[in-house]
Parts: sequence; structure tokens; C-alpha cells
Amino acid sequence: MQRIATLQDISAGLDALCALDPRLVRVRGHAGEVPLRLSEPGFESLASIIIAQQVSRASADAIFGRLTALLDPLTPQAVLAAGEEVFRAAGLSRPKVRALTGAARAASDGLDLHHLCSLDAKEAIAALTAVPGIGPWTAECYLLFSAGHPDIFPARDVALQSAVGHALGIEPRPPEKALMALAESWAPWRGVASRLFWAYYREWKGREAAPPA
Repeated sequence: MQRIATLQDISAGLDALCALDPRLVRVRGHAGEVPLRLSEPGFESLASIIIAQQVSRASADAIFGRLTALLDPLTPQAVLAAGEEVFRAAGLSRPKVRALTGAARAASDGLDLHHLCSLDAKEAIAALTAVPGIGPWTAECYLLFSAGHPDIFPARDVALQSAVGHALGIEPRPPEKALMALAESWAPWRGVASRLFWAYYREWKGREAAPPA
């Protein structure tokens, strides 16, 4: 697997995508800077993505900031030892507490979040989604931003659906299955395509929608 590890990798991927789908030349022109968005693999990275589930980027950043101030360092052991008052003070919903503590328990029980980054995407996603509270979107984003996986497109992401719909003139915005089918034409660079459309969304809406990395 060729890891997306540098801005040169992003540039090469964008060049390849524009050759695969000429419509993306215009999208690239409107998207501005397409950042690398790569974080260190491990529990803190996964926790930040869990917190970003189904909330705005601004809300996710605020909640994660409060949590890391309360639990420093943010480790599986610290999460498992924390009480309800810590999660309440951070602003975590019950589903997020369930997912966060499930991930902490799995990591404490031997789930190697670094090793997952070296696995085939299907195998790694299966391992992550076996953890209560972690769904495909969270697993896909972890592999995108911690493993630098080149060929994952989180089609469940509403911002990506909206960005693709607006950029390519698809009304209404393509739902998950339609977007998954459309993104197949961008293989093996779907990880760069996802970054491209998140960047497009940022320029279009004037706010960041990509999960923290």
C-alpha cells in the first residue's frame, strides 16, 4: 500500500484524479489548498474522530479540547478511570461515551491501533467496527488520517455528499450508495479525492467540515 505521507503524495494523487476524471480539474481549481491531514496513529487520534461523529467540526474541536484538558494525557487508561462527571464536563453524549470507552477497553485489551494502519483496509475496518460504538465512518476516517490510506472514500459523510453534489451538479446530493459507486472511478486515489472534496466544501461553505486530524 502506498501511504499518503507527504504533500507531494497529495499533488501526485490530484494529478492522477484529474487524468481519471476531467471534471475534477475544475473542482481542484475551486478547492484551494488540499492539506495532507495526517496524524500520529494511536488512541488519541481515534478518540478525536469518535468525538467528531455526527457533530460539526467546531463542536468536535471544542469537545475534544475540553476532554484533553480534563484527561492529560488522553490514554485508554485515563478514559477507563474517568467518571461520568468528566464526560459530562467535556460535553460528551452517551453514544460518544460508549464509543470512547469501548475503544479504550479494546485498546487496553490488546487492539493495536498502530498495527491496524499496516493492514488491508477491509481487515482493518472489520477490526475497528467490532468495537461497540465504532461504525464504518469512524474506521474509514482513522485509516485515512492515521494510516494515510490512499484509497478510502467515506461516502456516509454528509459534507462529502454535499460537496460532490454541488461540484458535479448532482441534485439532490448523492446518497451513500450512489456516492460509493461514483467514487469507484477515482480508485486507487479515493483517499485524495475525499481530501479534495472536503477542501472544496471548505471553500464553498466557508467552514471546515473534515474530521480533525
